[in-house]
Amino acid sequence: MTPSRFVLASASPRRREILRSAGLAFDVDVSEVDESFDETIAPTLAARVLAERKARAVAFRNRGRVVLAADTIVALEVLGSWRYFGKPADASEARRMLRSLSNSRHAVVTGVCALHVDRGLAVVDSETTWVTMRAIGADEVEAYVASLEWRDKAGGYAIQESADRFVEKLEGGGFDNVVGLPLKLALDCLSRATLA
Repeated sequence: MTPSRFVLASASPRRREILRSAGLAFDVDVSEVDESFDETIAPTLAARVLAERKARAVAFRNRGRVVLAADTIVALEVLGSWRYFGKPADASEARRMLRSLSNSRHAVVTGVCALHVDRGLAVVDSETTWVTMRAIGADEVEAYVASLEWRDKAGGYAIQESADRFVEKLEGGGFDNVVGLPLKLALDCLSRATLA
């Protein structure tokens, strides 16, 4: 059972759309938190830590409510360690990210946290989708960077827009996870936080 109305601690229009499409009622309280993390830890742990940090950042303003927060991380394993790709600061960084992710199999991990504020109970989980991306030509990279779709997107690409043409295969988690919110997992976390 999900709460009749919860708080979404996210500015992401993509997360809002996923929740609205599922017919859920929620209010938005954007968390302004430091999104840095220890890059020596695994992507699943990093995503979970950031999701919980976002939920707790707005808890004091939402007594008696359940807060839902999420964080999506793009990571590429290179020689046994993880290389992380956040949101590009500019076109030059977006270009570098696309070139690095071209012809790769990388992880997109979304951490989800449902926090029952009054009980102090945080239900935290994550979903991982392995994305196989084909080789992207130099002209394609330039055209994509010029499209500006990369703005505010972890990894510098939006699979729900025209970057889907670069993707050959998804494994493990679902498409909605790559967009930024695994709906089934989010509903499960909300239910567990509400019923506990």
